Amino acid sequence: MPTTLESEEHKALRAAVSALGNRHGRTYDREALWSEAAKLGYLGVNLPEEYGGGGGGIAELSIVLEELGAAGCPLLMMVVSPAICGTVIARFGTEEQKREWLPALADGSRTMAFGITEPDAGSNSHRITTTARRDGTDWLLTGRKVFISGVDIADATLIVGRTADARTGNLKPCLFIVPRDAEGFQRRQIDMELNAAEKQFELTLDDVRLPADALVGDEDAGLLQLFAGLNPERIMTAAFAIGMGRYALAQAVAYARERTVWKAPIGAHQAIAHPLAQAHIELELARLMMQKAAYAYDAGDDVGAGEAANMAKYAAGEACVKAVDQAVHTLGGNGLTREFGLASLITAARVSRIAPVSREMILNYVSHQTLGLPKSY
Repeated sequence: MPTTLESEEHKALRAAVSALGNRHGRTYDREALWSEAAKLGYLGVNLPEEYGGGGGGIAELSIVLEELGAAGCPLLMMVVSPAICGTVIARFGTEEQKREWLPALADGSRTMAFGITEPDAGSNSHRITTTARRDGTDWLLTGRKVFISGVDIADATLIVGRTADARTGNLKPCLFIVPRDAEGFQRRQIDMELNAAEKQFELTLDDVRLPADALVGDEDAGLLQLFAGLNPERIMTAAFAIGMGRYALAQAVAYARERTVWKAPIGAHQAIAHPLAQAHIELELARLMMQKAAYAYDAGDDVGAGEAANMAKYAAGEACVKAVDQAVHTLGGNGLTREFGLASLITAARVSRIAPVSREMILNYVSHQTLGLPKSY
């Protein structure tokens, strides 16, 4: 496996994206940043060159998201549009689907949301009840989804449904591209305490009629295709969390250097300095696991990437929450003011522990898959 020490190209990419992020800052305009990031080739850095992408992988895309997050302006839809949807279409889509979607996802002119979570299924993809049935050459898709990001700004949503296996009668997962204006496809915005540029939606699909070519990949590939998108999602969520943690930590360190009480900056006191140092260490360790996961995925090691991606997402979520909490605590009352912009991260950081898969489900995965312990369910 390649070393996780970064190449000169990766270091240069970090520096360039960091400069872009710092130009936009915490009060960024999402559309303006998305457009500029696309123009500079950052949004499609993981997509194939022959379809307008940068020819890189999730390693490069995770650097982009992490550095934007560290500058205070993360783009959540990067997790969804180029990382999940772009990857799945690039790996499994038809030539027509690749030509229609990949150049547009790469240049930012179109975005795609991703719909897997359901009200009654939660993290259990085996309990998904959104079903697709054939009607002549068409598909009819019926079901519900919840906590789906950015559906209002996306041109289409990649929906995870299930179809009946003709041989066994069992349901198997399949992926469908559903246009935003498809008849029977309705959305309702969920009222969230989370203050983010990208909104969350509940989706209702009522016999949504789709042409045969709306199906992405092989009808029989099932979980293989699904996890080809879920592993990048975990890696990118780790990048999102690490970037957020780095941003919060940087604010706290700057404050601790300047804020003086009893003749010395508060950062000179170990009660302030040590927790910040611990937060930095834990973020760096999480980044190493994220890099391992990205390298494994880009090398085609789906099994190794699955384990590392779950571990990276777990470690990054924990490190992010601790970093944000310690940053707010370092600033005291100032940490809760709008001026310093840290209080809103308390809720946002918690998301990295919950989504797209809870830390408990990751511990289940490691218990069963890595340690070989028996399942309780």
